[in-house]
Amino acid sequence: MLPQSVPASPNLSRRLAKLTSILDVAKAMSAERDLDLLLPLILYEASKVVESDRCSLFILDREREELWSKVAQGSKNEIRLPMGSGIAGQVAQTGAVINIPDAYADARFNSSFDISSGYRTHTILCVPMRDANGDVTGVIQALNKRGGIVFDAEDEELLLALGAQAAGAIENALLHEEINRLFEGFVSASVVAIEARDPTTAGHSGRVADLTVSLAQALEHHTTGPYAQVRFSPVELQELRYASLLHDFGKVGVRENVLVKAEKLYPHELDSLRARFQLARKDLQLQSSRRRLASVEARGLNALPAIHQEEDARLATELAQLDEVMGFLLTCNKPTVLAQGNFERLLELGKLTFTDAHDHGQPLLLPTEIQSLSITRGTLSPEERREIESHVDHTYRFLSQIPWTRALRRVPEIAYAHHEKLDGTGYPRAIPDTTIPVQSRMMSICDIYDALTASDRPYKKAVPHTLALDILKKEAGSGQLDAELFTIFVGAEIPRRALKKRPA
Repeated sequence: MLPQSVPASPNLSRRLAKLTSILDVAKAMSAERDLDLLLPLILYEASKVVESDRCSLFILDREREELWSKVAQGSKNEIRLPMGSGIAGQVAQTGAVINIPDAYADARFNSSFDISSGYRTHTILCVPMRDANGDVTGVIQALNKRGGIVFDAEDEELLLALGAQAAGAIENALLHEEINRLFEGFVSASVVAIEARDPTTAGHSGRVADLTVSLAQALEHHTTGPYAQVRFSPVELQELRYASLLHDFGKVGVRENVLVKAEKLYPHELDSLRARFQLARKDLQLQSSRRRLASVEARGLNALPAIHQEEDARLATELAQLDEVMGFLLTCNKPTVLAQGNFERLLELGKLTFTDAHDHGQPLLLPTEIQSLSITRGTLSPEERREIESHVDHTYRFLSQIPWTRALRRVPEIAYAHHEKLDGTGYPRAIPDTTIPVQSRMMSICDIYDALTASDRPYKKAVPHTLALDILKKEAGSGQLDAELFTIFVGAEIPRRALKKRPA
């Protein structure tokens, strides 16, 4: 005859349910990396397992020899205790469980919290949390067993088991926070390096990051069109923020004189040009003096006043013409659009000469200067523009060397495509629109907007907000930028929202 199964006792069923609950919460804790979400979860489960009125959790800060807690139930402020102080401090120091059946009858109990909060503590159970090595990493403290009874040995065992699971989860969460701080520090240092390399664009990376993240968040309220279902998690927003902050890091690989070039001629080239014009002035004055001497010899001293009058007028005209040429060249040197006809005049001016100290003719304007001054828009030659554009390749190569976490692995890819255009005319790869990530499309709009409206660029004036939007609208209409994202950018007033988020 087979033995009949014996029904489990109520106490055994209750214990089994609690152990099952501990296993379930262990799974939940191991998946949670946010300490601000993990700690309340631990306290909630601890209260449920030992059937207490409330719980507190203290984490050991070994560097300061303190316990700290910001999730003590019944308290809104962070609490810090010296090691060995109070019941929690003693448990952390000794590693021994403290179970007090009557708080006010025990000398170790400090009633000041009860007095300040109006709470009445009756029973206390405080256990250490130990990591895998057996070291104490904190304590869990339960107050007032429900039903007016005391905490028993089973409660101690269960709370110790939960504490061991919590210690591992907290350690993982703290390591996760340290990794985040490490990345934040690295990104901040990288931005400092970018801005030190190119002080004229200081603040650009941070502004682009603010604008791009705000645009991504605006998609949460967008319910129509191709981006109706696109949503970004907090981790994806962090990935986007890092990519935006580091999108110009490759500028550290661009020559500084090209990077900060404010005019078509470099300062040393302009100095050389000015010096040549000064020599030309002296040459005109010397030629005038020689003509005066020759005229006196030919016409006699009696003609000297007339000779001076003639030569003074001629010299003044020649010097004025020279000054006008220099003024014209300085105008051409500005980062403005070269007016029609100026190129032809520059070629004509290339024929002007002056006589050096050895009586040799020298060109007043060098071919390289003519080439630079003939730049039709901006300050960069085609070669210099290609060098500036190479910063995107440098950025990608640099970011690809970093061992990003799985959640941040697309940072290099997003930054790599921020200058690509949907019509295939972008750089550096001229990739088709289907391969450009939506994050890069958003960054392109925000990058162009900030570059247009920035007031700290020496080579251009800031464009007003409305005109910048008109320029972006034109590029979106021509198929270069994402028209749907631009519509959201304008409709959600992204520049204003990003500005409000910045600290005052």
